Amino acid sequence: MSPELLALFWDSFLETLAMVGTAGIVGALVGIPLGVALHVTDAQGILPHPWLSRTLGIVINAVRSTPFIILLVAVIPLTRVLAGSSIGTAAAIVPLTIAAAPFIARLVETALREVDRGLVEAAQAMGATNLQIVSKILLPEALPGIVAAFTVTLVSLVGYSAMAGAIGGGGLGDLGIRYGYQRFLPEVMLLVVLVLIAFVQIVQSAGDRLVRKLSHR
Repeated sequence: MSPELLALFWDSFLETLAMVGTAGIVGALVGIPLGVALHVTDAQGILPHPWLSRTLGIVINAVRSTPFIILLVAVIPLTRVLAGSSIGTAAAIVPLTIAAAPFIARLVETALREVDRGLVEAAQAMGATNLQIVSKILLPEALPGIVAAFTVTLVSLVGYSAMAGAIGGGGLGDLGIRYGYQRFLPEVMLLVVLVLIAFVQIVQSAGDRLVRKLSHR
């Protein structure tokens, strides 16, 4: 592989890191509060509003059930407004974030459901406010599950980022399509696949290690 191609490969890897990292962080900042809202407004939650919970659930399910390649195209007008373009790394972050947020929200909701209800009831009996219950009980107790949810989301975003490369989103997916497929350079495609596999393994292993550490604290 030529030095120029290796330099391009490195730039593409950094673009993938930027896409996955930014979309994961912003998606978590949106998705975690959404997950908390889904849980606390449930009929059995500490602040029951079934209609609000159902409405949020419908919107989240609608986004989650939309294939990512369709979502990429559907949000192009919004992408142009936010990123100034419909192609490139910055543009790809928009649909990636939109895909990540509801995914995290559902996983966070599931993690919160696993918290011992007795702890919540004890806090309520001692006069804790809803905000205190969320911040002192629900989130700390569900933290291992939330970290696991974030890890799963990052792994999914790696695959989504490669898909975004098919329509000019940049990153390793774009490199694999343009050079590995269109220019008949199978060694480039193979290297892209191997790096993506290694990246996913590192992310998953780091996430699993952190979950185990939090679970045994």
